Amino acid sequence: MRKLVESTLVSLDGVIGSPDRWSPFDNEARKLALETLDRSDALLLGRVTYEFFRANWGAATGDPYIDRINTMPKYVASRSLTETNWNATLLGSDIVREIERLKAQPGKDLIKYGTSRLDDTLLRAHLVDELRLWVMPVVVGSGQRLFEDVDTSSLKLELAAVRRLADASAILTYMPSYAT
Repeated sequence: MRKLVESTLVSLDGVIGSPDRWSPFDNEARKLALETLDRSDALLLGRVTYEFFRANWGAATGDPYIDRINTMPKYVASRSLTETNWNATLLGSDIVREIERLKAQPGKDLIKYGTSRLDDTLLRAHLVDELRLWVMPVVVGSGQRLFEDVDTSSLKLELAAVRRLADASAILTYMPSYAT
């Protein structure tokens, strides 16, 4: 059974929005991100992340990380899109059932980048198996916040691992346990 791993860049003050503008992603972080991606064989994306990635990386080549993302199957949760491209499949209206089906298939992990409104559904249905927060040593001030518009009242997190990076970033890995 596959795991659903959520991996999110977050500033010290809890901002996750527009990390391309503020996250110091050096060679060590790029290497770790590619290793994480290599343990996955599909991406789960909300509409906003899908559209951003496709617009910025869909035609790019020559970078091992972007090349890997471009070739991976992508599953997109959206209420407004009616079609996709870029090796992507729209999930149906029953997102929970579709993700349960994907998780039940053999294969590597499913990876989801960013925290969004989709997480409200994923967490309520107890579908996230691992939460990996890449805490960046910056204070952004404003922007979309971690778990904004997400009900976390039943979510309990156990710290499973901490990895310190040379650039003063830290990767905190949490395993969710869900209160009933």
